[in-house]
Amino acid sequence: MEGPKKQYEKRRAFYARRVEKLTQRINRLSNLRLALFFAGCALAGFLYMSQRSSLGFSILLFTVVSFAALVLWHQNLRTKQSYIQVIYEIYEQALKRLAGEWKSFPDTGEDFKDPDHPFSEDLDLFGPSSLFQWTNTAKTFRGREKLKEWLSEYPVEGGVIQKKQEAIKELALNLAWRHRFMAEAGATKNPLNSPTRIIEWAKSYDPSYLRPGIVIAARALPIITLTFLFIYIFTSKVSFWFPLAGFFLQAIILFAGKQRSKALEAVYVYKDSIRIYEKMLERFEKRTFKSEYLQQLKKGLFDRDGRKAFEQIKKLSGLAELISNRGNSMFLVINIFTLWDIQCMIALEAWKEKSGRSLGRWVDTIAELEGLASLAIIHFDHRDWTLPKFASENSGLVAVNLGHPLLVNSTSNDLSIEKRSGILLITGSNMSGKSTLLRTVGINLVLAYAGAPVCAKGFSCSMMQIYSCMRVSDNLGENISSFYAELLRIKQIVSATKAEKKIFFLLDEIFKGTNSQDRHAGAKVLIRQLSKAGAMGMVSTHDLELGDLERESERRIRNYHFREFYKNDEIHFDYKLRPGISTTRNAMYLIKMAGIDVDVEGTL
Repeated sequence: MEGPKKQYEKRRAFYARRVEKLTQRINRLSNLRLALFFAGCALAGFLYMSQRSSLGFSILLFTVVSFAALVLWHQNLRTKQSYIQVIYEIYEQALKRLAGEWKSFPDTGEDFKDPDHPFSEDLDLFGPSSLFQWTNTAKTFRGREKLKEWLSEYPVEGGVIQKKQEAIKELALNLAWRHRFMAEAGATKNPLNSPTRIIEWAKSYDPSYLRPGIVIAARALPIITLTFLFIYIFTSKVSFWFPLAGFFLQAIILFAGKQRSKALEAVYVYKDSIRIYEKMLERFEKRTFKSEYLQQLKKGLFDRDGRKAFEQIKKLSGLAELISNRGNSMFLVINIFTLWDIQCMIALEAWKEKSGRSLGRWVDTIAELEGLASLAIIHFDHRDWTLPKFASENSGLVAVNLGHPLLVNSTSNDLSIEKRSGILLITGSNMSGKSTLLRTVGINLVLAYAGAPVCAKGFSCSMMQIYSCMRVSDNLGENISSFYAELLRIKQIVSATKAEKKIFFLLDEIFKGTNSQDRHAGAKVLIRQLSKAGAMGMVSTHDLELGDLERESERRIRNYHFREFYKNDEIHFDYKLRPGISTTRNAMYLIKMAGIDVDVEGTL
């Protein structure tokens, strides 16, 4: 089977050729349209001047009709070209992701950054150079939120995650379908707004518009008024007061309800989103899937009468198009004569009565599909990565050849953090890889709980709530120092252990904002308390004296370290994790590299 890069390149080339051919057809059609218009008008004018007016009018009519047909054809080709262009760009983006150039992707998930979240800031889940920026392809508002939810919320039951894994595997293999599904949302030029307003509108069913008297009156009044108008114009058998009276009566009815305008406006604002929902649901409903998770999603795509979701959304999309003319001042007279707004409200309320309460569920289905499609990229691009296994008990984490998913050629390490020895104390010199290892473990746990493959040859874990204390800084607005901010984060972790939650923590250089004696004492007390509470996790530190905790805890706390080596007067790191306490230091060497004079005894 061809690798992902080869497949991406072949498909990108295919869609590049299709875009080029469509562009050529569009240009030829534009020229033909202009030539037909000018030639037809000139010929009609010539025939009219030659006293052959009937033939001239026939030629003019043919020209107008043909020109309109060519305009529609031109628009359809433009739409098709835009759609194919989006698919081409998806493959272009896929190749950039493989090449490690994904940090230029525009959607970084910056709006999801939350300094108070238990771990997202420390693990680079959102913002520039984040996990979200790397894998996200969701375009709808709820789709982006769904992926954010899967990456940052506490894990669900392992059986549910395994069903998601099967869905992600199936979507990964359906490459062409997945990209066409993504392109439906990507074809829009404007960002899709939150659907909350349209969903709430759909739930607010008003049965008064569907009363038989209202429906009959709404249909009959325009017919009566227009009948009087035609009789007055063509026969003069009735006074002009009859159609005029009907016109004013309908104007009063039309402008009496302010709430009606708000309801119609709500639909009009979302007309582009509604059209996209229709196309995405149609692609999903017309495809057969085997995984239980995807089949379960399809079961919810019906209204109360068993009608397919995309067909019902299509009806709503058509109604939204009918409403779109309301803003045209020239349309006002037609609106009054036909009670257009009333007719639209009757149709909309009939739609809400049958399908309104299902709209939110259908939009959430699209969101789930977008989230799954985003994670399916990882499975397709990295086939040597593994899908995690989940233990029902609090057994911890075991990983083989674990690497960081966002780092190219990341150094891998084996790791075992189990209940009987649940805390690893990581020591090592500056830049040796301690913090990166903590983030590697954390971000792979995030991927595992989301249902995605992890950057490892083997990976098993239990359901644990992740907490971290790695990046803490001053908050001038809240008048909080970095040391106090660190204390608040640690308090959060301790409180979680007291609530008897299954905790996995990542602590990087704790209590660094105080003196060395207090830092050592505080760290020792905290690590002992976390171990006693049954929490599992990792602590990185420069404080080598904390290594005594391994002996004192009877190896419930274990020591590991990173080391560096020197070659040709240069410092090197292999980033390999080894048992025991670190035996090397490099601070004075790095200080010397910075241009600060250091004497032979290592003093400044």
